[in-house]
Amino acid sequence: MITRELIDPKSIVVIGGSKDITKPGGKVLKNLIDGNFKGELMVGNPKEDEVQGIKSYRDPKDIPDVELAIIAIAAKYTPDTVKLLTEEKGTKAIIIISAGFSEESEEGKKLEEQLVEQCNKYNCALIGPNCTGVLTPNYHGVFTLPIPKLHIKGASLVSGSGATACFIMEAGIQAGLSFSSVFTVGNSAQMGIEEIVKYMDETYDPKASSDIKLLYIENIQKPKMLLKHASSLIRKGCKIAAIKAGASEAGSRAASSHTGALASSDVAVDALFKKAGIVRCHGRGELIAVASVFMHKELKGKNMAIITHAGGPAVMLTDAFEKGGLKVPHIKGPDADELLENLFPGSSVANPIDFLATGTAEQLGTIIDFVENKFDEIDGMVVIFGTPGLTEIFDVYQMLDQKMKSAKKPIYPVLPSITTAEKEVEEFVSGGRIYFSDEVVLGNALGKVARNNPPMTDITGLPEVKVDMIRQVIEKAGNGYLSTEDIHRILDATGIGRAPEKVVTQKEEAIAFAEEIGYPLVMKVVGPVHKSDVGGVVLNIQNQTTAEKEFERLMRIQDTHAVLVTSMLSGTEIFIGAKREDKFGHLVFCGLGGIFIEVLKDVNSALVPVNKKEALKMIRNLKGYGIVKGVRGQEGVNEDIFADYVSRISVLLTEAPEIFEMDLNPLLGTEDSITAVDARIRIEK
Repeated sequence: MITRELIDPKSIVVIGGSKDITKPGGKVLKNLIDGNFKGELMVGNPKEDEVQGIKSYRDPKDIPDVELAIIAIAAKYTPDTVKLLTEEKGTKAIIIISAGFSEESEEGKKLEEQLVEQCNKYNCALIGPNCTGVLTPNYHGVFTLPIPKLHIKGASLVSGSGATACFIMEAGIQAGLSFSSVFTVGNSAQMGIEEIVKYMDETYDPKASSDIKLLYIENIQKPKMLLKHASSLIRKGCKIAAIKAGASEAGSRAASSHTGALASSDVAVDALFKKAGIVRCHGRGELIAVASVFMHKELKGKNMAIITHAGGPAVMLTDAFEKGGLKVPHIKGPDADELLENLFPGSSVANPIDFLATGTAEQLGTIIDFVENKFDEIDGMVVIFGTPGLTEIFDVYQMLDQKMKSAKKPIYPVLPSITTAEKEVEEFVSGGRIYFSDEVVLGNALGKVARNNPPMTDITGLPEVKVDMIRQVIEKAGNGYLSTEDIHRILDATGIGRAPEKVVTQKEEAIAFAEEIGYPLVMKVVGPVHKSDVGGVVLNIQNQTTAEKEFERLMRIQDTHAVLVTSMLSGTEIFIGAKREDKFGHLVFCGLGGIFIEVLKDVNSALVPVNKKEALKMIRNLKGYGIVKGVRGQEGVNEDIFADYVSRISVLLTEAPEIFEMDLNPLLGTEDSITAVDARIRIEK
């Protein structure tokens, strides 16, 4: 739990505070002093009576009651110190910057567990151990640099790595980004990133809280907590961007289904971020770029104007915008002609608007006014302006700053001359401006933000399924794969259309069923896991003679104990699957089916539950969506039924959490119907 004493302490003691500011205990004390902490500040040091001008207590028992303790002593001494603070000194917040705990050894892990137990017993907030500290407008409780400019509407940074937090701040400060608070959680012994986000949600005040949250995450221990509170913050008006490191885990671990091979913890992270509305970033530079986009006025559409005096960057930015789903529409007409008359000969207003290397501050202001007031089709603009160093460009950046204040449309400044125009850029930033030094980095970040969906956690309009029938099958089933008959019951109860089929063990049964449903037929072995690999699937059986011959051949295949007989249907092969991922719950997948899933792996995933609206987004974001729609005269797939089936499977997973893995592959889709022709369901209770 986060306490008031952690956020706004009236008194702080640095246990292990030192005169040596090259040591953590010395530097954190110096940062507290330099940050003008307004409460009572004291030190615990067995060798000193005064440290950096602050009273020091040689015996910890002599320390007065204190609200927050920052501990920088050897790991082995921390349990006794924490016990004293919580039991005798009324301490309700502790930051342990010391290392040597669970990150190092089993013995260290036991020490860490003692700390958590003690802090929980006395309702004391514990940050760390093995962290760099906490930075708020109230106190600078970190032993690191930089200390950024703190502003109530700056970005809140929560990081699992102290060093990474420093590097993120370094890049952000250079770009003009301000921060409101920084939490580094280290080993997350008591509280991790999820608890910090929860606190930010529960205490959010639109007037007094930061609207930008930046997360660096190495482990998600409580995904449901993160999903709940991140999505809640975003619905309240916040914007969240996050890096989740450690994305290279192999996804096929012992998987026996297509879904299992596609699913991994990183896929689950992606699904969680999409569900919550979090913008996922893959590096510090991208995180800062996205945060910088957040700090500008919100882009309300996808049409961009590029205003530049250099052709190359404009071309590269246009490419980045097109790739990211943003448009750079052609500008023409009387207003465009009028604008051109205000520029030097050789300029272009077609978009990009190029006003040449000789362009002036006055011309830039005129261009921005035209884009703002006369070109209604434009939603936002990027200004790219650097210098070869021939003249100073203070007037250009002053004009840019003035127009950014007055324009309703967002203006994103790209200032590439960070060395040649260093003084001008510094002046621009000193006025509270945030800039981009690379147009492609901006283009990619802006596209990523524009493509990001709002939270999808308020699920309504879920289809109904026959819960009693589903539970009857699940409760009598053991671990492993359901029989064909039980799969049929599950599909019927869920409302998934399926082909008429029957599992037979005798040739006579096969022929009798064939006569009942009519030719052509499909026959598949029952037993082997991957039927196609062993020659266990026969399509387009046209007559009884072929049916008898193939039945006999299939029954001779190793591990086969029966044959499934079904109608030969036609349509586009699509796929729906599901996988239970540790801590996250169930993921549901959809994509193109058959061999496409193996070769292209073109699937999208979502955390359950999924309603039809979210399912439609999954379908329409497939790379192969053109095939689903129908291409070159080929019949497409009924998207409404496809989305309904995805939603129905998500409800099934909610009602039957014992399902560990399932495949509907393929389903055959036409404009009128979708039919499951093969399904596998694995139970793990």
